[in-house]
Amino acid sequence: MVAVGVRAQTLRVAAAADLQYAMKAIVGQFEAKTGTQVSVSYGSSGNFRTQIENGAPFDLFFSADEQYPQALMKAGLADAQSLLVYAQGHLVLWAPQSENLQLKAKGLQVLRDPRVRKIAVANPEIAPYGRAAITALRNAGLYDALKSKLVFGENVSQAAQFAESGSAQVGIISLSLTFAGSMKDGECWEIPPDLYPPIQQEAVIITASRNKTDAKAFLAFVAGESGRAILARYGLAPSALGAKP
Repeated sequence: MVAVGVRAQTLRVAAAADLQYAMKAIVGQFEAKTGTQVSVSYGSSGNFRTQIENGAPFDLFFSADEQYPQALMKAGLADAQSLLVYAQGHLVLWAPQSENLQLKAKGLQVLRDPRVRKIAVANPEIAPYGRAAITALRNAGLYDALKSKLVFGENVSQAAQFAESGSAQVGIISLSLTFAGSMKDGECWEIPPDLYPPIQQEAVIITASRNKTDAKAFLAFVAGESGRAILARYGLAPSALGAKP
């Protein structure tokens, strides 16, 4: 018997960990609008770059920086014509209310408090938010005094989990993750953006993708009014899309 119709391919997306909540909302709206199924894997941008270089079957890569998509394009593994600057990331200090650290009053100096024994950050070797966190500490003149307190998550989402669970008293994480229901009641203070390079987040279509039509449609949705509104709602204020912020 000949099959009637062919089941549509699922769109496979590799997404930086800071997108965990925003991407869920974007995918929900996109699937409802188009009927296309989307499967998202979350992790550190550096690990995804390595996976894609090794042939991981992703259609799209949403990085938390510009470095990894640019590297893939230079290697011919991502379509330069598809490049989208989709968001501007922001670093924050976050702590549970129970710690009573008064982040807004003390800012980064709270990290010197003896009650702060561990500070959670993403691994700077593979996570853009981790690199930004270390840069902010260095530029604030605090890194040498605090480096023994740092505990590293594989990605920024794991760093947030360390702070939320009490494994660390404070996390230096992405603003976007603080919109999770379990974190909304915590203390949050935005780190001055002049202490770290802009976190310009870029997305690209993977050259080996067999589903480029849906991948292009998904990028267009993210760049459109609905996608921009969702990103803004989760603290990922979009930069001028397609251009340097």
